[in-house]
Amino acid sequence: MIWGIVRRRLASSQPLSRIKHPAIRPRGYGQNELLCNGKECRHAVGNFSYCTALGSHCCRAYSNKPRREITAMLRPENFIPLRSRSFSSDSGDLVDAVVPFMGESITDGTLAKFLKNPGDRVQVDEPIAQIETDKVTIDVASPEAGTIQKLVAKEGETVEPGTKIAVISKSGEGVPQAAPTSQEKSASQPTPPAEKESIGKGTTKTETPSVKGKEKTLFPSQAARAPSSPPKPSEPQLPPKERERRVPMTRLRKRVATRLKDSQNTFSMLTTFNEIDMTNMMKLRSDYKDAFVEKHGVKFGFMSGFVKAAVSALQYQPVVNAVIDGDDIIYRDYIDISIAVGTPKGLVVPVIRNSDQMNFAEIEKNINTLAKKATDGTISIDEMAGGTFTISNGGVYGSLLSMPIINPPQSAILGMHSIVTRPMVVGGNVVPRPMMYIALTYDHRLIDGREAVYFLRRIKDVVEDPRRLLLDV
Repeated sequence: MIWGIVRRRLASSQPLSRIKHPAIRPRGYGQNELLCNGKECRHAVGNFSYCTALGSHCCRAYSNKPRREITAMLRPENFIPLRSRSFSSDSGDLVDAVVPFMGESITDGTLAKFLKNPGDRVQVDEPIAQIETDKVTIDVASPEAGTIQKLVAKEGETVEPGTKIAVISKSGEGVPQAAPTSQEKSASQPTPPAEKESIGKGTTKTETPSVKGKEKTLFPSQAARAPSSPPKPSEPQLPPKERERRVPMTRLRKRVATRLKDSQNTFSMLTTFNEIDMTNMMKLRSDYKDAFVEKHGVKFGFMSGFVKAAVSALQYQPVVNAVIDGDDIIYRDYIDISIAVGTPKGLVVPVIRNSDQMNFAEIEKNINTLAKKATDGTISIDEMAGGTFTISNGGVYGSLLSMPIINPPQSAILGMHSIVTRPMVVGGNVVPRPMMYIALTYDHRLIDGREAVYFLRRIKDVVEDPRRLLLDV
């Protein structure tokens, strides 16, 4: 049965007007509202309250006249999240900023840092803190405009959805002033008279310590006959601790480290290599780059060509798109290409859904959008979930050759590298050609060397002669 909230004076059943997620727990919904179970509501009420008990959610309504109490239990599984903005616990002038709903697979996060301090003015939906999860960084927005009265949580704590982290005053009353900086403190403190006088004169006073006793002087002949102490063994000079910094790992970095190590421990990884002559692909890009931008509004890059080549190779070798699950092999009849993107906070892998149904322009637009979100830290969990095959382009950083690590639960990953002009034999003549090394790391438990080599050869053939995509040969 679907439970909902409808307005007062409702003559007959109506569609749901508001649904709340259990992670978002407002203290009250207001006045003149009544909780119904989809049937006709005949009692007008003045107000009602909201509470949680024994894992269920309860709303209690009070009618104006006659005063009667109506209580109903809400089933948590019937709540549906509609938005992730943090709701507040409104108690007059003060509102609470709470951790928002962070995703279906995320139960907690780490309070990385506060963006505002007590006494700072904030606007509605302005970020006041950042929560680091295993996958993304989420902002905690201010539910109301006002002044931050106090910070309840501390940086580095583990918080869950609904946890209160700050209290905001709408009017700004009773809010402490922001603490002055160290420069303001030093400027406001007067200089002591003694220091002023010494600075004005510009003189320093030194004292000569008195020497007690007489020093014993050795003549050169006596110094030569004096016994010398045996040399001590030299100890290794370690760098001082003051020159080292210990910084805790972010949740994203810990998650990446765990997944990569699990990949090494789980898969039987093997890497095969090949090289591609980029002459035809570069000529295609040079001939149509202006027309491509004019029509589609996005630049024509090499990534779209490699994505199309990977789609063609996966269709020729479907075992590369499969994965081992226990004692079974799961063959996936869809192709979602993951693109590895390096960000200042760590490596993220957004997914291009249904890549086999896209053209070059659609792939380029998706790559640009996802890469910008990943760099800005606004990418969502859903945009990184799944994926059947990964492409990693280390060539943008100048990598000449590498052996990429499989991104679980996938079975293979393609590594692109930098384009270098090298002498090649073409038609019996040595000519300069723009060459790129490519690498395929695959799970040898599932994929044999024959399929891996054929897969890489297909990518080589398509990139070197893009006309194969039109003729499907």
